[in-house]
Amino acid sequence: MRILLLLVLLVSGALHAGSFRVTGTVVSDNQKMIGARYMGYVKRIYFEIGDKVRREDTIFELESAEFDILKNQADLALEQAEIIVDMYRTRMDSINREKRRLKIAGKKNKTLEFEDLDMLADNVSAGLAAAQALVQSATEKVKQVATISDYLEVKAPNDGIIVQKQIRVGDLIVPGMLAFVLVDLDHLEIEAQVAESDLLKVRPRQMVDIEIPSLKHKMRGTIKSVVPSANPMAHTFAIRIKFKKDHEMIFPGMFAKIDIQYRDE
Repeated sequence: MRILLLLVLLVSGALHAGSFRVTGTVVSDNQKMIGARYMGYVKRIYFEIGDKVRREDTIFELESAEFDILKNQADLALEQAEIIVDMYRTRMDSINREKRRLKIAGKKNKTLEFEDLDMLADNVSAGLAAAQALVQSATEKVKQVATISDYLEVKAPNDGIIVQKQIRVGDLIVPGMLAFVLVDLDHLEIEAQVAESDLLKVRPRQMVDIEIPSLKHKMRGTIKSVVPSANPMAHTFAIRIKFKKDHEMIFPGMFAKIDIQYRDE
């Protein structure tokens, strides 16, 4: 009797279970649009479409006469400030030597001469402090220009592969202009569309079966999210599916089939 009851329960559960298939596309969860922060002409390009890059690799360089002028001005200002500091230090050393000479010569009582030297020393000391402030300011300016100049070398923000290139050597590039598209191949997901009528059959963290027909490869995945924004024309909702990349030939853009198991409530 118990065995019969168990069989009835299993058959009843099977009647309320089912599956449906949707199709999707492999996408990268980390795609970067790379451009430049400043305007300039493309000087060198180090990578082409299909090349793999590592984080901090220089993808391309810009040349800009504007930054060359700024750098030269900053370097010149720092050099001039340092010359003024050296001049004041030399003058202060000369005053101190004169004081020591008068002291050794026994002219310490000639207070007028000492007072003149003290007054001159105070003036030179004030000029030295002002010149040192100029050096500090000029040094900061040089650092700022150097930081900005670093932006003329556009580097990869992460590991990936170049999938789109929009520039050539000699092109004028401006801020906001797309130069390269970099795709991370290690963080992939699948995006699929689910009909509104099947929406109640999917939920986050639900396990699904995935097949990449072109590779004849099957694997398991997990529904990451159901995007709460419908396509008003097709009445479908997008879902994102996470999976572990266990085949090195899985790339963004590949076609995928997803079998979703469900059980009626």
